[in-house]
Amino acid sequence: MGRTAEHILTKAEAGKGGLGVLALLSALMGFASISTDLYLPALPAMASALRAGPGAMEWTISGYLIGFSLGQLVWGPIGDRYGRRAPVALGLIIFAIGSAGCALAASPGQIMGWRIVQALGACAAVVLSRAMVRDLYEGEKAAQMMSTLMTVMAVAPLIGPLLGGQILAIASWRAIFWTLVAVGAVTLAALATMPETLPIERRNREPLRAAFGNYVRLLGERRILGFAGAGAFFYGGMFAYIAGTPFTYIDFYRVPPSWYGLLFGLGIVGVMAANLLNARLVAILGGARLLKIGALTAAVSGLVLAFETSSGLGGLAGLVAPLLVFVAATGFIVANSIAGALSAFPERAGAVSALVGALQYGSGVAGSGLVGALADGTPWPMGLTIALSGLGCAACAWGFVPATRNLN
Repeated sequence: MGRTAEHILTKAEAGKGGLGVLALLSALMGFASISTDLYLPALPAMASALRAGPGAMEWTISGYLIGFSLGQLVWGPIGDRYGRRAPVALGLIIFAIGSAGCALAASPGQIMGWRIVQALGACAAVVLSRAMVRDLYEGEKAAQMMSTLMTVMAVAPLIGPLLGGQILAIASWRAIFWTLVAVGAVTLAALATMPETLPIERRNREPLRAAFGNYVRLLGERRILGFAGAGAFFYGGMFAYIAGTPFTYIDFYRVPPSWYGLLFGLGIVGVMAANLLNARLVAILGGARLLKIGALTAAVSGLVLAFETSSGLGGLAGLVAPLLVFVAATGFIVANSIAGALSAFPERAGAVSALVGALQYGSGVAGSGLVGALADGTPWPMGLTIALSGLGCAACAWGFVPATRNLN
């Protein structure tokens, strides 16, 4: 047969599409951030309004991560079999339904349940947008593009807490979730303008049961353990940061909710700067080497943070400084870990992307959950969790990632 009726976006067209392709891929990848970051300033207010016990609202983050990590394992093989666009569109619809459920919820348990639904939809956009990058780019170019995308999408967590704080100042926390419904609808409309990226001849025709079995085989691959493991441990620390900072800043250090976004934004500025630097250096030093540098940075800053939160030395400034360094390490860890894992099995980009994401966000469940379980009204549980995550990240990067500078 000749050309099909479905328009497939080629690598050449992606290059010509420029900002349009970049903007949509950034928006899709940003769903992981905006889904959580927008409501972070509202967590203390939600806990008060819903009469939640200590640590209960942190578990709404953990609930989201459970849905996000498990959902990716389903969407990845579906995307490899049926293409990227249709599953992403379905995911955006599910995301909007879950966001509306959160807006109407009457208890922390209901919010946690609807957050799982919300996450099941959002993860389709994230896991399959990463696969789209692998459809269109290869090797160090894929890492460079991933880093550029993450620089652009870093605007989401930068704006999210600021916007969430302002919404909270003029309306209730429920308005934040209605805003997410609108974001899902707008992104769905934008998706209609982008062609499919996975040609029919490259789609995986094996039954979905067999595709799920491949996850076990992938976990036995040393490259997957190194790249995906480093990213997973780091995400545990990142979500400990996300779960712990609202209460640390607002309750412990008495920072006004409207100012929380500014402190949170300092870390995002660091992420953007590191991603830009990574995009420039990846062709010179190689993604594997930059990943190891980032992992070592995360481990050292995590240990400094653990000491500071246990001793209280330095006050708020002493807390923010190592947090800023740890979060900025995202720029060297996340893009290179994802690109390195995807480069090992390009023919199964959807499944590998799903496995990487499931490990990352599964670790996020552990990180945010540990902060909630150990919550004692001080920053110490967050500091301890971030330190352990940084050490695990460094162990995977230096123990399993090949010595070669390249990701191919």
